Amino acid sequence: MTAGRRVRVLLASVLGLALLAGCGPSGGHDGGTAAPGGAGSSRAASPGAGSGRPTAAGTPSAGRSGGVPRPAHVLVVLFENKGYDNVVGNPQAPYLNLLAKRGALLTNSHGVAHPSQPNYLALFAGATHGVTDDSCPHTFHADNLGAQLLAAGHGYASYAEGLPSAGFTGCGNGNYARKHAPWTDFANVPARSQLPLRALPTDYAKLPQVGFVIPDLCSDMHNCSVSTGDRWLSANLGGYASWAQHHDSLLIVTFDEDEGTGANRIPTILTGAPVRPGHYGGRVDQYTMLRTLEAMYGLPPLGAAAHRAPLTGVWR
Repeated sequence: MTAGRRVRVLLASVLGLALLAGCGPSGGHDGGTAAPGGAGSSRAASPGAGSGRPTAAGTPSAGRSGGVPRPAHVLVVLFENKGYDNVVGNPQAPYLNLLAKRGALLTNSHGVAHPSQPNYLALFAGATHGVTDDSCPHTFHADNLGAQLLAAGHGYASYAEGLPSAGFTGCGNGNYARKHAPWTDFANVPARSQLPLRALPTDYAKLPQVGFVIPDLCSDMHNCSVSTGDRWLSANLGGYASWAQHHDSLLIVTFDEDEGTGANRIPTILTGAPVRPGHYGGRVDQYTMLRTLEAMYGLPPLGAAAHRAPLTGVWR
């Protein structure tokens, strides 16, 4: 082979290697959203795409403004005084664990205080308003989620088991306890929106955009067993949970506090059409849940909720 031919062969080999290198995978990240963890796994909190601030319980859902959906309907139901490990995996709570399997289980969810009442106020108003016990009554002239939703033209109502009549302001009635109905404490929440559980529509399309459901002191596990509350949930909201899967709606099942530990770790489950099933490990609390509900409906964050990021990675 002549010297000139050897030079041409060498140049062709170098060019071929360069072309092959250009076709290989790059070392960069494509920015896509990771799939949620399966059963037994947990996704930690990670930064929101382009937001410059942390987001709770995962990464943002692709194709959503701000990573948060706007469901047609949301129901939030609160149970009482049971820690995460006393519910999740407990054979006495088959329905709750079914929802956890079908939906998003927040494995690092916490109450903000002990005892019960400050947690309800935190979820509804972004502040405990100096309440450190379960005393009653209280009256506040301050903003809150119910007033926000109504002022913005959205539907809102609460449904409490044992409430004798709409707008009842007594501290108790049988197993009904006002300390678990924080809206009663706010002068700007209309009495007509504070309803007995029997007023919950059976035609779920007639529900307001956001509603709270409060079981009584037995049904919420405060005075009765985990199995009692589990059966109550299946009987009273099982129909809605199934309906929500096919009607762009959401059920949030959470607790106020655990049994009094410093960790105050509680079960929180989300299920419905917008939810990506999985276990999510970002730390959340009642202020996080309030911030998420406000973000869904374009409302400004209240109080301590302004220092939380909304849930984003749990959505489809």
